[in-house]
Amino acid sequence: MEVKYGLGYQNYEDMMTNHIFYIDKTSFIKEWWDYADKVTLITRPRRFGKTLNMNTVECFFSNKYKDKGILFEGRKVWEDENLRKLQGTFPVIFMTFAGVKSGFAGKTGEDAKQKNTEQMKISVKRIIAMAYQKFKDMMKSGMFDDSDREYYASITANMSDEMAATAVSTLSMYLERYYGKKVIILLDEYDTPMQEAWLYGYWEEAVTFFKSFFVNTFKNNDSMERGLITGITRISKESIFSELNHLKVVTTTSDEYAACFGFTETEVFQALDDAGLGSHKEGVKKWYDGFTFGKHTDIYNPWSIASFIRSRGKYETYWANTSSNDLVNALIQTGDADAKKAVEDLLAGKSFTAPIDEQIVFSQLKGNTNAIWSLLLASGYLKMIETEPFTEERVGEIQYSLTLTNREVLLMFKNMVRGWFGRDKTPVYYNEFINALLNDNVRKMNSFMNKIALNTFSAFDAGNKPSEETEPEKFYHGFVLGMIVNLADRYKVTSNRESGYGRYDVMIEPFDKNEKAFIFEFKVLDEDDDEEKLEDTVANTLAQIEEKQYEAVLIADGFDLENIRKYGFAFQGKRCLIGGVTM
Repeated sequence: MEVKYGLGYQNYEDMMTNHIFYIDKTSFIKEWWDYADKVTLITRPRRFGKTLNMNTVECFFSNKYKDKGILFEGRKVWEDENLRKLQGTFPVIFMTFAGVKSGFAGKTGEDAKQKNTEQMKISVKRIIAMAYQKFKDMMKSGMFDDSDREYYASITANMSDEMAATAVSTLSMYLERYYGKKVIILLDEYDTPMQEAWLYGYWEEAVTFFKSFFVNTFKNNDSMERGLITGITRISKESIFSELNHLKVVTTTSDEYAACFGFTETEVFQALDDAGLGSHKEGVKKWYDGFTFGKHTDIYNPWSIASFIRSRGKYETYWANTSSNDLVNALIQTGDADAKKAVEDLLAGKSFTAPIDEQIVFSQLKGNTNAIWSLLLASGYLKMIETEPFTEERVGEIQYSLTLTNREVLLMFKNMVRGWFGRDKTPVYYNEFINALLNDNVRKMNSFMNKIALNTFSAFDAGNKPSEETEPEKFYHGFVLGMIVNLADRYKVTSNRESGYGRYDVMIEPFDKNEKAFIFEFKVLDEDDDEEKLEDTVANTLAQIEEKQYEAVLIADGFDLENIRKYGFAFQGKRCLIGGVTM
């Protein structure tokens, strides 16, 4: 039978029936069942087969599929005789929170916060009500009385928070009574509502709602046989999982289920050979390899591989383009200068070292750069290349060397940075600024820089008085990221590096040492430094460049003095003045 490389399938039965390209991951069922953990949480990046694996578990165990063992014949799970006896024998509740979104995204204030919270709750309650609808026929049985039926009918999107918290455990009780067997509960993409809550400002309200839901569904539920939860992140136990002391957590650094989500390199190369694309192995590895789960390296994203084969060998950012990357964008764009400097290194193909805590504490994301890297590692944008041992200063804290996962993620990051300058006419102004810079046209540099600042300062929260010195840093580091992605083919752009007797703000170094190199220093007008106007600030900035001898590293690299340009950038609010010194 000819294999079809269709995309978007997340239902195991549909894939088997329609002969859709599939790599056998049913060994996950055996591994999960043999571990025998009461409740398991598995985190993996998006598009790594979480939903398909969950649906496969449902198809295998659910009594809705009791006559469909043929779906698994020839698969790895079917080799286990004991498991074959369990196929189609359990009532299974399967829910996904993947579609839970805020209805008033982008709005601010207490009114929007309340509306977002209520919209989230309604979405979750609707999902619970849909789970009830799947089993509504059992209420026709004489096992249940009118009060049971009345309660069952009351489970709707408009039910109270208290009813929603206990609704799944109550449904489990009904199912156990009806089928005479405890229930398997599957919850996919559990953390989507929590990420939405953090993005749109109702985190505490969401925690209160979900803490009660999780403890009633997965702990205070005597009718549950097993529970399986999947998501992208491991949200800290102190928030929604505080009372689930029996929860087994499997993250991307765990060895359990390491080869069950995503494709191994052996599987990918075999799929390429089968599709007649074997000559692309080296290119596919460069673009799409790089994920590591536990001790398994060289894991590939299934969506990218299936898309590549379907397109007959066209290289694109398939995985990175499957979502808006809103959370990643927000964290980096509004992050501090250290976060942006790390991104500069990542875009240059470098790595950096940071401590990682796999328990994501969303409340720390705005003030803890390391929490950002923890989330990006869990989400698949970063990969761990090595760990550093404990020291006396870092007892119990693991340091990871991190870099971008692969070429696909690199291009996604570059496009994300370009998007920061993508409003109105900013890209035009940006390109014109670069042209003016390369042509020593300070007048035009001033003109276009002011237009860029006017359009982009709000995105990086630039300050307008000296006490806000960290705020202009957000702007100029964001500005530098834009320089990196636009000049990467001809220049190396760095920031906040040592040279001479201090640290320059920005250095633009051409690969061709016969071309011009540039040093930028940024400063906000400071009346305490006797600066009455921007011209005074520019003069002080240029004096700092000379005093600290920032050009030393360029001279050491072989640049002639006449090819070194030095510019001071003075800011007052959204106004900018640039002054320059040439050798």
